[in-house]
Amino acid sequence: MPLSAPTIDRQPRHIRSVRYQSFERSDGLWDVEGELIDTKAMDVPRLGSGIFRAGEPIHHMHIRVTVDTRLVVHAIEAAMDAHPIQGCPAALDAMQRMVGCCMAKGWRKAIEANLGKVAGCTHMRELLMNMATAAFQSIGAAFSTGGDTPPLFLGECQGWRFDGPAVAEHFPKFIGYLRPEPAGKPPHGA
Repeated sequence: MPLSAPTIDRQPRHIRSVRYQSFERSDGLWDVEGELIDTKAMDVPRLGSGIFRAGEPIHHMHIRVTVDTRLVVHAIEAAMDAHPIQGCPAALDAMQRMVGCCMAKGWRKAIEANLGKVAGCTHMRELLMNMATAAFQSIGAAFSTGGDTPPLFLGECQGWRFDGPAVAEHFPKFIGYLRPEPAGKPPHGA
């Protein structure tokens, strides 16, 4: 267990499981699939009437996004096997608004613009947001930018900082690189 052992008695209440998988397709595209399951560790009342039994899914949702090597969405499919209220599945149709969006840059903004608030589902948005990192882990061609432009993941976390040892070892030509800030965006730390 990577965390220290708890020193105070505690009781489990909520369990969320999230899983991502990716598949290279024979047509040159990629499928990235996500699944989210929420359960409770004890029986809880359903909204309206009835009971969710301990371990019974309150949310069980699936998304499949088909992308190319540039991480542009070609198709999306979503399903809800379990949801707590009757109106939840109405959010599924809006998922098609993500076709044509790119997971490489601006993905979170595209999700909020297309699926934000009542247009979508909070849980589906959360599942969709992290699908981009699963895609990056799978699609090596997404890392290549060629020439004098660093791969998109450089400068985006502590391990891949431009002045760090990983960049010095694996991408030495970008050591100390300063990525231009997008127009209208204040410099980092300003």
